[in-house]
Amino acid sequence: MDFAFDATTRALIDDVSAFMDSHVYPAEPVFAEQLSKLDDRWAWDSAPILRELRDEARRRGFWNFFLPGDAGAGLSNLQYAPIAEITGRSLGLAPAVFNCAAPDTGNMEVLAEFGTAEQKSQWLEPLLDGRIRSSFAMTEPDVASSDATNIELSIVRDGDEYVINGRKWWTTGAMNPNAKILIVMGKTDPEAPRHRQQSQVLVPRETPGLEMVRGMEVFGYDDHSHGGHAELKFTDVRVPVTNIVAGEGDGFAIAQARLGPGRIHHCMRSIGVAERAIEMMCDRVSGRTAFGRPLADQGVIREWIAESRVRIEQLRLLVLKTAWLMDTVGNKGAHTEIQSIKIATPRTVQWILDKAIQTHGAGGLSQDFPLAACYAGIRSLRFADGPDEVHKNSLAKSELRRQRAH
Repeated sequence: MDFAFDATTRALIDDVSAFMDSHVYPAEPVFAEQLSKLDDRWAWDSAPILRELRDEARRRGFWNFFLPGDAGAGLSNLQYAPIAEITGRSLGLAPAVFNCAAPDTGNMEVLAEFGTAEQKSQWLEPLLDGRIRSSFAMTEPDVASSDATNIELSIVRDGDEYVINGRKWWTTGAMNPNAKILIVMGKTDPEAPRHRQQSQVLVPRETPGLEMVRGMEVFGYDDHSHGGHAELKFTDVRVPVTNIVAGEGDGFAIAQARLGPGRIHHCMRSIGVAERAIEMMCDRVSGRTAFGRPLADQGVIREWIAESRVRIEQLRLLVLKTAWLMDTVGNKGAHTEIQSIKIATPRTVQWILDKAIQTHGAGGLSQDFPLAACYAGIRSLRFADGPDEVHKNSLAKSELRRQRAH
């Protein structure tokens, strides 16, 4: 078995790591300061330092790593995996620097795969260029959205237009005024078969009847550095029928196609979060003394560090296997592994962050270190793209079928 990355990947790892050291990490406090001074704190991509970093990244060819084929950098999932991990080490800044930030990544994948030529020209191209942001509106407050067939927002055809009514929440990035386009999932035919009732439509931000109700908080964090998570209200929102993505009844299938790559991207970046947490943990305990002994000499601390390293190495191998399978047998063939990493990654990284917070004492809970905010973000991944329990149930059913067949 060959666990080595190819030459292209190794070169990118070196180059991107060097860029992170020289440009991204030093810019983190500058970015935070500029965010706090913006007239509109949700417009995070307006921070001057981010624009400078994006210009330099693009000049170096560090752009759209996530998207295979001609539209993106042409990397495979396996090639992108270590790059995404590196960007996860600066989760609030680096993905955006390389135009690889959610939810734009998933929306670009949807438009690249299912969009018409007109939709690609109007929305995909400016997203690929980093000129605009986007949002994906799926989750709703009044139904159990872990079952996507429960979605109730109505999309009713009226001549050459669709009329949209309903509510959404946890719409990532929608509070950002630069999120110019939303991909919205709703029901076009409640009488159709269960998985053919849903459709997805493109809704420009300025469409009359679309109301940004409020920004949602995660453990008290409003996540304005990513444009927030919005609650939305649609009241007789009208869009042309040409704004349908693929066709009526294709919404559920599009959502599943979108969420597969999205899940592994989250997992890749989360490994970077864990790696930085381990570094911070080791640095902290090497310079602090308690009860007459360095913290690094305390047995319980060493156990946390060792266990963290074991867990992250196990997780990385599973994520890389999943990326390889997605490249070789497709997302459907890698379904079991995608579910496995979606279950394992947030739980594992959350455990490591908890120990890193503990080693930092009360400082670990504060804004002086990124650990608490990272913990809130990683904890949210146990809901994003489907809660743990849904994935465990589906994975168990697959395993039972496999064992019966055997």
